[in-house]
Amino acid sequence: MSRCIRSTVAVALAAGLMWSCGGERVTTSQVANEQVGQPLAKLAAAGHMAQAVVMATLRQDDAPVSGAMIELSRSIAGQAPDYAWSGTTNDNGQARVEITSQSVTGYYQARAIKDGNTIGSWSSIPINGGYEVMLDLPIGGRAQVMGSSEIGATAPPTQFTVRIENISPIFASIASGVFAVPSGADGPGPLPPGQSYGFSFEAPPGAQLSFATMFVQSNDLFYAPDEEGIALWDDAGNRISGDVTDQIMLWDSGTEVNQPIGTGADQAPRQSGTNTGAADEDNTVRIAMGDDIPAVDSVIRVTITPSEDSATGFGVQIENVWSGELPQLLAPGVFGVYMGSGLLFTSGTPDRGEGLEALAEDGNPSGLAEVLSASTGAPGILAPGVFAVHREAGVLFTSGTPDRGEGLEALAEDGNPSGLAGVLAGNTDVSASGAFAIPEGADGPGPVITGGAYVFSFSASAGDRLSFATMFVFSNDLFFAPGEEGIALFGEDGSAIMGDITSMIQLWNAGTEVDQPLGVGLDQAPLQSGPNTGAPDPDNTVRLVMGDDIPAVGSIIRVTITPGN
Repeated sequence: MSRCIRSTVAVALAAGLMWSCGGERVTTSQVANEQVGQPLAKLAAAGHMAQAVVMATLRQDDAPVSGAMIELSRSIAGQAPDYAWSGTTNDNGQARVEITSQSVTGYYQARAIKDGNTIGSWSSIPINGGYEVMLDLPIGGRAQVMGSSEIGATAPPTQFTVRIENISPIFASIASGVFAVPSGADGPGPLPPGQSYGFSFEAPPGAQLSFATMFVQSNDLFYAPDEEGIALWDDAGNRISGDVTDQIMLWDSGTEVNQPIGTGADQAPRQSGTNTGAADEDNTVRIAMGDDIPAVDSVIRVTITPSEDSATGFGVQIENVWSGELPQLLAPGVFGVYMGSGLLFTSGTPDRGEGLEALAEDGNPSGLAEVLSASTGAPGILAPGVFAVHREAGVLFTSGTPDRGEGLEALAEDGNPSGLAGVLAGNTDVSASGAFAIPEGADGPGPVITGGAYVFSFSASAGDRLSFATMFVFSNDLFFAPGEEGIALFGEDGSAIMGDITSMIQLWNAGTEVDQPLGVGLDQAPLQSGPNTGAPDPDNTVRLVMGDDIPAVGSIIRVTITPGN
């Protein structure tokens, strides 16, 4: 259609007339008579048909809806909608709908159908002939025209907003586990006099140790430190070493009535089955009291020894030192390393129902161990990072080769993005770049903890890709990023990417510093004496992170991208 017709079509339709560019008056009936029997393509070629292209994005709760039919109809007073034009949404929730008619400009209605059901409808949508319209269709909300350009014209850059959210669990413990096999034994079992349980772990400065093991000749008594645990480092920053039995107590879990030590019918060695005793009237966890209770150090000895192979390692030995007539046994138990208070119980309050009862009554640590394991891990903190919009691969790194010395090392080891951001700003292959450093809602730069997010925006055109990097803080030199090719911001059909893109993110090793256990390494940013203090990594290549203790990317970080001008 000519520009003259495009600019006057709405007014001409309202008057019932159409005007040629030369001013010759032509009635609509004349046009209709001329068009009878002519193929649609011939009419369009002759200039009698107008066209508009609608790029519709269907979303529900900000998530794209795929596989839905988007149908459009002109809004004509007194006439039922005729949904004559349609398209199907792709994985990004986007559908292309081409409108071809004698007249295109006007107001439209739209509806979305999926699995035979109408899931959304909208009205009063303005569309102009000769234009490509970007249309946002939120289910349950109002339709919005996000922008338009003349068909055939170069599309304007699309504005994107990226949100990098920390969704890491808040872990109760740094390390945890079960001790169950007596020294010299082939499998799990109770601990007789003269034998010991042993276990080891890594712990950072400020951490405490707690454990629990059943006093077998009882109804529900167990040995453990108090709820504050045993401090593993002294005030001078040194690991503790030696006998810590004076910090161990005998506790009553408050779950079963106490019978005389060593003779009760509901005690583990004599009971008919697990959990068979009567309920304790005092259901609180408390220090065990009674004339028949032996002194703690006559039954148990606990020794802690710093590891020679690791600067944050510890070994623990729990010995049964009983030498009396009535055999006293200890049972398999659990341990946990943590910061805070009350990992296993809180004195003066009832048992939490997390497995301490089974441990204290029946010597079964599995339930409590499972609860501890589910809440054990390195804190998932993210640091300020950088982003870049580009077309060529490898603007931040090249997998399998050493870091280039452009600032990735400082970002991955110390959470400092300034050097790399400066290099990207001068890279002619990068069309947009910057640093993200201020958590959403914060007044200044800082790390992002669980529940927080970094947000940044940029403009990009068809063919552009996105790369970014942010440090996994409790590591030596690990960072989250897409692959070196970056993330394609537009699909083959020209539609902008939208929604959750976490599956495109991976955890990378910068290859610049030796790796220590996550969350406890003394050369990791929160614990190190200064930046860039760790030993060099023997494998100095940038590579994907591997290891049994590595958390899943999707358990720490969620990345979403939203287009819209």
